[in-house]
Amino acid sequence: FLFRKRLTLDILQEVIDTFETRLTQAGIELEAHSIADQGPVIMGDEDRLRQMFANLIENTVRYTDSPGVLRINHYCSLQKLTLVLEDSAPGVPSEALDRVFDRLYRVDKSRSRALGGSGLGLSICREIVIGHGGAIRASQSSLGGLLISIEFQLVKA
Repeated sequence: FLFRKRLTLDILQEVIDTFETRLTQAGIELEAHSIADQGPVIMGDEDRLRQMFANLIENTVRYTDSPGVLRINHYCSLQKLTLVLEDSAPGVPSEALDRVFDRLYRVDKSRSRALGGSGLGLSICREIVIGHGGAIRASQSSLGGLLISIEFQLVKA
């Protein structure tokens, strides 16, 4: 990856802006407060981070029932930035949560590639996060869908 300083939340906001129309058309309400103009900086590859955020939001567009919700939050400490993306139903069965980042794994085997993708999106996200020295986890969302939590180490000023 080509690493350089970049405001990660600015990249996330750019991706959100490109998906706003698709989310609205899919009947998914976006809840993302104060994403842009924040200070957390990580060393990162802008293109790969953009790809990761796009993959995560694309999954919400594809798999969340309408009407639905996509909630995006961030939390910052002195050492790390935590991003949390969670959507509403349908969720992922508990037994599948450990496998959602596996290459070619799809929760619903009956989905075709045209409807359900190739099973690479979350695997690519995991590789991007690991390549940036971060961690990514999946769990049940309080909204009834999937919660993705991503942690990155912050750049010291």
